[in-house]
Amino acid sequence: MKKIYFICTGNSCRSQIAEGYAKLYFANQNVVIRSAGVETHGLNPRAVAIMQEDGVDISQQTSDLIDLDYFNQCDLIVTLCGDARDKCPVIPNMGKHLHWDLPDPARATGSDEEIMAIFRQVRNEIKQRVQELIN
Repeated sequence: MKKIYFICTGNSCRSQIAEGYAKLYFANQNVVIRSAGVETHGLNPRAVAIMQEDGVDISQQTSDLIDLDYFNQCDLIVTLCGDARDKCPVIPNMGKHLHWDLPDPARATGSDEEIMAIFRQVRNEIKQRVQELIN
């Protein structure tokens, strides 16, 4: 059974979105998908909303700290921000590491519409990258 871990700073937006798409796209395969952060900031309601727009329910996912046992068993670890890459434990030699340096939509400013547009841009980038993992 393969294991994939998506990691970002607070496990509230980017890694949660990636986990949601990966669970969708790898649903019929023998793959365990999890996400975590170097900190926990709670699941961001805007991340839940923009995923719901695309038909993916992440509302039951939780914001978790990195589980070192799972981390050390992973076949693929994806960091989604520089902070996570820099603070992440040493990637095990047996695992593959990808780094997706994506902006944090939780830091977006402006009107609610402008903030949601940034969330959607980041969501779409993550969706494309997760789809590429399948290929």
